[in-house]
Amino acid sequence: MRRKKDILGRKNEQGVIITLVAVFMLFVIGAMAALSIDVVTLYTARSEAQLAADSAALAGARVLANSGATSNTTLLPGAETTAQNVATQVAEQNQVAGSYLTAANVTSVVFGGTGTNPTVTVKVQITNLPTFFARIWGTTSVTVGASATAEAYNPSLPAGAPFGTTTTPVAPMCVKPWLLPNIDPTQTNTSPPANPIFSPTGAISNPGLVGQGWPNTTGASPNTNGLFARCGDCSIVSPIPLPVPGQYYPVAMDNPAPAFPTPAQPLPACSAGFNSYQLAVAGCVQQTISCGVNSAINPSTINIDVSAYGTTRDADTVTASECLIHYNGAAGDSDSIDPTVTPNPPFEFLAGNQNPVTGAVGKDVLISDSLATIPVINDGSFVNPTNPVTVIGFLQVFLNPQSLVLPAPVANQIPVTIINMAGCTNATGQPILGNGPSPVAVRLISP
Repeated sequence: MRRKKDILGRKNEQGVIITLVAVFMLFVIGAMAALSIDVVTLYTARSEAQLAADSAALAGARVLANSGATSNTTLLPGAETTAQNVATQVAEQNQVAGSYLTAANVTSVVFGGTGTNPTVTVKVQITNLPTFFARIWGTTSVTVGASATAEAYNPSLPAGAPFGTTTTPVAPMCVKPWLLPNIDPTQTNTSPPANPIFSPTGAISNPGLVGQGWPNTTGASPNTNGLFARCGDCSIVSPIPLPVPGQYYPVAMDNPAPAFPTPAQPLPACSAGFNSYQLAVAGCVQQTISCGVNSAINPSTINIDVSAYGTTRDADTVTASECLIHYNGAAGDSDSIDPTVTPNPPFEFLAGNQNPVTGAVGKDVLISDSLATIPVINDGSFVNPTNPVTVIGFLQVFLNPQSLVLPAPVANQIPVTIINMAGCTNATGQPILGNGPSPVAVRLISP
């Protein structure tokens, strides 16, 4: 009877356990929810820090790519100083947890890689990220950090590389419709043994060409002419004329090997009335142009234009180039190579008065519309070229506005300065697609 009485006496305790469990679960769920808010905040801040590190590393690598240092490695120390400053400045333009980073948050900018493929590793760290609900456990702030490595990839092999050594080709966009023979364009030597731009291995024959250009007044046989067409209308001569240093063959527009189509919109307003060739100069042909050993996965052949054009090729080239570089005939209109940078190269570019980004005028910029990439073809053997020709590298030049029209014997020539060289004579395999006109690809390689 007593046992029955005890059981009956517990009737008033029914639901107490459920109530206690409910209260406990409410506390646990509330704590988990509070912790989740802190965790989400932490991960969001971590993502923002990663974006800051990524953008800073890419900006630093872009400086190295456009400085000429991947073509002439003696320029790397000076380029690295500029790249470090730019990487820090770009990191400071990013917010983490609602606050802009400072230079103190960029804990390190480290350079590595090889001479032609330098890397930039940027680490950012925020040590006082406040917590909210985690304070109940005594944690008032946490540290968040991120790291990113970007590479400036130049496919050129190092000097002395054994013949047959291969590398990965590149395929930049916005390449101009000019094909240069593989002969030193700064000199007038037109017979063997004239110096090539790229050796048979794909190495850069003379890294000292960076910073030089044509017209040129130095060397044993300086080229006193600027950039102009070897045959403005190649249809009136047969065979195609022998190559001459610094003179280009025009690219066949809309041809299938590979396609070099007329660029579509957007185009600069000054290009109204331009023909297809001029639009390719003033605009951006989105079709990538590969270099190296021709194959199904790396189509590196292209055709010289042998269709009728007329006698206006050089004048059309100058007019389209003026449009491209925003040159309206006045000093300071176009971007220029910053003359205050010492030594020069490595290069920095000063935005001109007509630069489309008005806030950049008078300031150093990472990229410029005055930078043009020209394919180099396997036509340095002093024989008449025949279609199709193979692209074995690229020359990146700066189109100078100082005197676009040079005197006779050939008018309408363009003075240019060599910024970069990218050789890929023996490059094989799937090319690295360009992220713009530069033949030196910039890409994140970590994380």
